[in-house]
Amino acid sequence: MTVWFAHHLHAFVLALKRLGSAPLGSLLSIAVIGIAFSLPAGIYVFLENLQALSGQFSGAPEFSLFLKLNTNEDEVAEIEARLKQDPQVASFRFISSDSALEQFKQGSGLSDVIDGLERNPLPDAFVIVARDLSPEALDTLHAELGQLPQVEHIQLDSAWAKRLDSLLKLGRLAVFMLGALLSFSLIAVAFNTIRLQILTMREEIEVAKLIGATKGFIRRPFLYFGAIQGMVGGAAAWLIISLGIHLTEEQLKDLMELYEVNFKAYHLSMEDSLSLLLFSALLGWAGAWLSVTNHLWRIEP
Repeated sequence: MTVWFAHHLHAFVLALKRLGSAPLGSLLSIAVIGIAFSLPAGIYVFLENLQALSGQFSGAPEFSLFLKLNTNEDEVAEIEARLKQDPQVASFRFISSDSALEQFKQGSGLSDVIDGLERNPLPDAFVIVARDLSPEALDTLHAELGQLPQVEHIQLDSAWAKRLDSLLKLGRLAVFMLGALLSFSLIAVAFNTIRLQILTMREEIEVAKLIGATKGFIRRPFLYFGAIQGMVGGAAAWLIISLGIHLTEEQLKDLMELYEVNFKAYHLSMEDSLSLLLFSALLGWAGAWLSVTNHLWRIEP
């Protein structure tokens, strides 16, 4: 176990030395990887901010829950208590039939006609805002509210939410496709970098084979080099995204204040950041492995 650890530590240190031996070339390769990965990751952050922002505008879908005309105060209180306990309900407000009639009288200009009515034709109602604005969650809440006692009719305009959800799904698909394409570019960068190193160190590799070095011993530093280069490139992408968020966050906040929206930009979470670093390191390792496998076997003393 000690020997195994010593071999890997030696390969890791050797990879760091090779990375630092050509600083300009290493920086250019890292910059290419960072810019490539910042594009899909940046679009992902934009979509997350757009989804979070969509729920704060006044145009968010609301359920209009109309009660039966014979609903009494106890039944209204029972429905209100159930809405308070429902985790899918973000907020709600009660509009009594008298209040609704008064608003209609002021807005319609038909006060004389309304005063002549024998009884109030408007029902009590609840206006409900859902916590989750996805179409699936809205449909689930719609079915649940329909089972409440004394509910006569439920109205929901969720067409815009479905359109937004479709656009977000399309955007996530575009992120996946772009990420896949740029992943191949990272593998190509690592492949070409390792190929040049192998050709440069051909004589050293031949001597190592003559004195009994195994293929695993020779391959290991190249694999560490590819993984380190990929991870540092992922860190560069993280810095680019963070810098972009920092430069635009204040301007976006000022813009959202004009619309009376409390906006807080979404940053890459710890889980997202670790996934970015590990994925970029894995791609760098994969490119190095392909290059070593393709070229190292050809070199024989």
